[in-house]
Amino acid sequence: MCGITGWISYDNDLTGRRATLEAMTATMARRGPDAAGIWLDTHAALGHRRLAVIDIEGGTQPMAVERDGRTLVVTTYSGEVYNYRELREELIRLGHTFRTSSDTEVVLHAYLQWGEGFAERLNGMYAFALWDARTEQLLLIRDRMGVKPLYYYPTSDGILFGSEPKAILAHPSVRPAVDAEGLAELITFTKTPGHAVYKGMYEVRPGHLVRVGRGGLTIKRYWALTAREHTDDRDTTVARIRALLDDIVARQLIADVPLCTLLSGGLDSSAITALSAKALAAEGSGPVRSFAVDFTGYTENFTPDTLRGTPDGPYAHALAEHVRSDHRDIVLDTADLMDPAHRAAVLAARDLPNGFGDGDTSLYLLFKAVREQSTVALSGESADEVFGGYRWFHDPEAVHADTFPWIAAGISGRFAGGNATRQALLDRALLDKLDLRGYQARRYREALAEVPYLDGDTGLQRRMREVSYLHLTRFVQILLDRKDRASMAVGLEVRVPFCDHRLVDYVFNTPWSLKTFDGREKSLLRAATRDVLPDLVADRVKSPYPSTQDPHYNEALRDRLRDLTADRTAPVRPLLDAGATAEATADGADNDIRPGAELVLGIDAWLRTTGTTLEL
Repeated sequence: MCGITGWISYDNDLTGRRATLEAMTATMARRGPDAAGIWLDTHAALGHRRLAVIDIEGGTQPMAVERDGRTLVVTTYSGEVYNYRELREELIRLGHTFRTSSDTEVVLHAYLQWGEGFAERLNGMYAFALWDARTEQLLLIRDRMGVKPLYYYPTSDGILFGSEPKAILAHPSVRPAVDAEGLAELITFTKTPGHAVYKGMYEVRPGHLVRVGRGGLTIKRYWALTAREHTDDRDTTVARIRALLDDIVARQLIADVPLCTLLSGGLDSSAITALSAKALAAEGSGPVRSFAVDFTGYTENFTPDTLRGTPDGPYAHALAEHVRSDHRDIVLDTADLMDPAHRAAVLAARDLPNGFGDGDTSLYLLFKAVREQSTVALSGESADEVFGGYRWFHDPEAVHADTFPWIAAGISGRFAGGNATRQALLDRALLDKLDLRGYQARRYREALAEVPYLDGDTGLQRRMREVSYLHLTRFVQILLDRKDRASMAVGLEVRVPFCDHRLVDYVFNTPWSLKTFDGREKSLLRAATRDVLPDLVADRVKSPYPSTQDPHYNEALRDRLRDLTADRTAPVRPLLDAGATAEATADGADNDIRPGAELVLGIDAWLRTTGTTLEL
């Protein structure tokens, strides 16, 4: 994995702008701690920071293909193409020669052979820029599910781009600004495809490419979920899913650096860990290394809530013992979660104050500890979106609500902790101006308009196709972005097998009655992997990523909020509801303030550190 950035300018000579490109590239250092590279030409400047995973010696970037001393095409590339070996063999048969064993060089030659259509042949997670020196055109390409991020900022004579907004914001011509729509996008749980929050900036949509030339910018979709009739019976469907998972996991275990799995003890991560252990044992290697996050006293004092019915620890340990993994718990306490340096690192990684609170900080600290022993980790992320695992998939009221199901279920308000809402401390006039309900409604209608149907889709089957589509194109983006930023902030590559587009496409077209054939969530995944799991884990009810239940954490947030409201220079003050903040910080108050406080504290730190202007 890596960090990429660049600048295309058709009206300027960029060969003398090395310092600017170096500054942009330096912002990606944590994504690529192993090496840095820059490539300059008259109208194109590409920067790269490398995390070496495959072909440690030969995969240096930016990488070019030359012929007779002339550059044909050059790329700055981030990600992994899991079928690069097959593509390489095919390209060799077609007459191509290679000087490295990296997947980056395969991408270059695939473009030379098949043009823009080569993206349809790639299986993996990737985001890259490709400069065709013959035509002086740039291509920005992002993987089908949007596992890897890629942002761009059109200019009057070209474009700026980067793996993260901070790379673009490092250019002297860009000033960070957020308007009312951007702030609404930030506060709500909608994750509009292509929306980057910052004014003038965009995100390449999953499964899309952006072409930039002298005539301007065009966008093309090369992949999308499509509706197809599912004709396989239950046994065939289960067998097909297992065959896909076996192949996907085997492909994603390929690395020239230490590798591990992230293990929560839930069905998703346990299946990935168990299948990884099985694959490694079959090739005579292993054991698989696994990691879990935990909190001091969490299991002993656990209290079930509306999201989590059980603590992770016992289940993670049961799976680790079952597959004999080399397992380690990363145990955190409130001091770790409230440490200003840790919270600042999370904000710097994410570029935006998303308000996930201890969920973000604990994930960052987990990955930081994992990185001490491994460079690559396999994760169970996205199985809930693919197989229908969230509780609101099975809540008729949430399913049939005229909005995003997770919003109807109240998850957008409770994600960072208890039952308080993210918007609880914000000024009422501001919220009225932002019209968050109207904004969510517009984005919901846009999403529904994209859903593909079969003629026979009616009733519950039609609605569940919509619900699945909403999760696979919106909700999953929230979690993938969170995981990418937290992991790459410490130079850890996290792979997500459940995002393989073959699996996603197959299960998307599986009828809802098959996805719930045993009357439970994720019936197909459970059936496909039960043979490698202990019954305790296979039968566990879905429990989301853990959040600390230490009451001292809530009080520590309250203390920080008191300090903030006492600071008359705090940039977030004009956005606050004075009455609500006074009530939240009053002596003796014991109400749950976590989601609202996390968002407010995050916005304040963001405005202080980035100099972002709110144009409301």
